[in-house]
Amino acid sequence: MKKYFAAVALATLVLAGCVTHPDENQTQQPQTQQPPVTTVPTPTETVTPPPPVEVPQPPKILTIDWSAVVQPIVAKMLQADGVQAGSVLLLDNVKNSTNGSLQTSKISAAMHDAFGSNKTFNVVPTDQLNSAKQMMGLSPDDNLVSRTKAIALARQVSAQYVLYSDVSGNVKTPTLDMQLMTVPSGEIVWSGSGAAVASSN
Repeated sequence: MKKYFAAVALATLVLAGCVTHPDENQTQQPQTQQPPVTTVPTPTETVTPPPPVEVPQPPKILTIDWSAVVQPIVAKMLQADGVQAGSVLLLDNVKNSTNGSLQTSKISAAMHDAFGSNKTFNVVPTDQLNSAKQMMGLSPDDNLVSRTKAIALARQVSAQYVLYSDVSGNVKTPTLDMQLMTVPSGEIVWSGSGAAVASSN
């Protein structure tokens, strides 16, 4: 009987020794550490700024000191033979024959100033001239390119002389030409010219 219990106890010990605990007898695999995941930053798109827009430069305004051009010409005219002091003078609009745009009104204003500073001529006022043109069916801006038309208008305002003025050549270096014509005969009693140089602002 004792042998029996001894055999059972031995068998129990053997069996107990055969039962392996999963945590104790299993060969533990060394845990391989995963390398840290390096996040490669997505390259940001390089935003190329648009090319600068070239702002066009405004065209330079050409200016001419017309008083400096007109004064010497008028001074020579007033010294010409055959010019009678106290006569009525018709100043027509200045004709632009240059290769560009000119403010002929400034030339006309300079001419009125030049004649207004002396008493050789009595210049027909602009209002009277425009009224006479209207009576003849002409536009106030009409340039009297026809001698017949100019003489007819001069008679309308009782003028003895008509002054033709024309600007020609290059708009940057124009030439102002003047011709003084008698009303009764249409004869050119004097002519003169002067060069101008434009400066840009």
